[in-house]
Amino acid sequence: MDRDVNSPQRLSRTAPTITQVRKTTRRSRSLPTAHLVIGSVTPAVDGGRHPVKRVVGDVVRVSADIYKDGHDLVKARIAYRGPGEGEWTFAPMEYDYNADRWSGRFVVDRVGSWSYTVEAWPDGIGTWQSELRKKVEAGRDVSSELMEGAALIEHAARRIKGDGRKRLAEWGRKLRDSSLGSDDRVRIGLDGELVEIADERIDPDLVTRFDREMPLWVDRPSAAFAAWYEMFPRSQSATPGKHGTFADAQRALRRIAELGFDVVYLPPIHPVGKTMRKGRNNTLPAGPDDPGSPWAIGSDEGGHTAIDSRLGTMADFRAFVRECARLGMEVALDYALQCSPDHPWLKEHPEWFFVRPDGTIKYAENPPKQYQDIYPLDFWCEDRVSLWEACRDLFLFWIQEGVRVFRVDNPHTKPFAFWEWVLEELRRDHPDVILLSEAFTRPKRMKGLAKVGFTQSYTYFTWRNTSWELRDYLTELTATDMVDYFRPTFFTNTPDILHEYLQKGGRPAFRVRLLLAATLSPLYGIYSGFELCEDAAVHEGSEEYLHSEKYEIRVRDWNAPGNINADVGQINRIRKANPALQILDNLRFCTSENDAILFYHKHAVGNDLLIAVNLDPHSAQAGIVHVPLAELGISEDRPYHVEDLLTGARYEWRGPRNFVMLNPSTAPGHVLRVIRT
Repeated sequence: MDRDVNSPQRLSRTAPTITQVRKTTRRSRSLPTAHLVIGSVTPAVDGGRHPVKRVVGDVVRVSADIYKDGHDLVKARIAYRGPGEGEWTFAPMEYDYNADRWSGRFVVDRVGSWSYTVEAWPDGIGTWQSELRKKVEAGRDVSSELMEGAALIEHAARRIKGDGRKRLAEWGRKLRDSSLGSDDRVRIGLDGELVEIADERIDPDLVTRFDREMPLWVDRPSAAFAAWYEMFPRSQSATPGKHGTFADAQRALRRIAELGFDVVYLPPIHPVGKTMRKGRNNTLPAGPDDPGSPWAIGSDEGGHTAIDSRLGTMADFRAFVRECARLGMEVALDYALQCSPDHPWLKEHPEWFFVRPDGTIKYAENPPKQYQDIYPLDFWCEDRVSLWEACRDLFLFWIQEGVRVFRVDNPHTKPFAFWEWVLEELRRDHPDVILLSEAFTRPKRMKGLAKVGFTQSYTYFTWRNTSWELRDYLTELTATDMVDYFRPTFFTNTPDILHEYLQKGGRPAFRVRLLLAATLSPLYGIYSGFELCEDAAVHEGSEEYLHSEKYEIRVRDWNAPGNINADVGQINRIRKANPALQILDNLRFCTSENDAILFYHKHAVGNDLLIAVNLDPHSAQAGIVHVPLAELGISEDRPYHVEDLLTGARYEWRGPRNFVMLNPSTAPGHVLRVIRT
């Protein structure tokens, strides 16, 4: 039978006695000390599990929910510290009433590991001043409030040293001085300088700190803004079929520098294995003159710390690195953790590989593709400590040779625990190292690699070609929490990827994709041959190049008819001259009444760009685009001018709706700089 909740039987079984309450209280070792609630601190990656990413010079904007019971006023601040610092630096936070949220900011000025958190406390003097002001305005007697204020100020004075203590003590004395008129004492009590002095040293017993320190990693600026150029040194010979050298590649650097690139990325430069070497177009067996795939690393000449003798010597490589630096560029090396059957590790450490029950070693596969010339490493083998350390030492070896940028091959096929460990190991002594993750895999894996420490990331850009695809994908990359940890690098093509859009779109398609890649993301790159509009696939439906440079030497005429060298050079100059193109999270898509024309706005202080791109490489497209006048601060009834940075033409526009016509054969897009008068 149900009983009434207030029945004597129910109360006798559930209600504690006074004695029980006292015993419970005595057993409590401590009571909570937090005066306020602090939560939802941003930016944060997985609640602080992984660092937020920024670059030197960035403003870090921090916000939080902060509140307390009652009507007391609150104050808050950011506490932050940089690499090697033990003491905290503080930055004030302000309260936004409409958002009911606190925010503040600080600037990072050094590469390395930073941390930040949020502190808040009841503003006793501020609350007293607010109540005093209200009572004075209501005509109330405030003699008691003035005495309360004096006590608050005198208490604050005991925490302050020097002149501040004297001034606060004087304030307190005057508030107690009944010989002064009430109006004078009120005026003294409401002085704004009073709070500033009292805040020089906050009562630590009143401060509530957020329950964790948020990690922040700061890179050098080139981690967030750079143009990459991928080149095979062995293809830089002027003689068809002749294996190029570092000396040949060094002579090619001036052209790449004149095109405006910042990073020269080299596929593996190590000895290439002979066993199961791949021939032209990924065939078996290889011919006697086939150079093999550079990703089949290792031979009797050595492994990952050796240089293919056909390229030259270590001294030649060092000269190549120096010439890059002289021309204002950096060298990026491919870091591929795999071995050919001839790699020295196979003899020295066979336990590092996957051994089948029949004793053979498992080669790499991605059905239907087979890579018989490549053996993957078993990162969870019994001797994994030695293996992981050996892999770390490969990084350290090339860092000592002057390399600070690495493109990491297929990182999603190696343990995430390994990457988190090895990246922390590297950055302890080399915080300026930049690592690009070459992972074309599921979204969560790609994001996870960025979170554990990869500086930059390959993307799905190659497969995003329609207006709605680009809008959706770029919105995710630039307007969500991904901006705090994922730096997208837009490669137009790679040795593995020749998209159908390029295969069938002709020269205009290459110009369109160049313009999109270079203006949608601060990080972008091309693989050599793109500037010559190379578009032949090995067969219909494949993204593999015909006569792929992965398996044969390609000697090119860089000034061949139909090249887009001028486009590449011009785009890179525009990028460097316009800060709006050097920022990721400033992209805003605008309305285009023709879906074949993508229209977007990029903003930086004093630099607004309106970019229109015809996504149809086969036909001219025209339509009305909507200019975001409110964001630009332009009145709808006044004319304004825009300058096309691609052609130099100027146009007078009026109002939000304006007409554009784009012929992909002549002008695939506009990069319009808003001219303010």
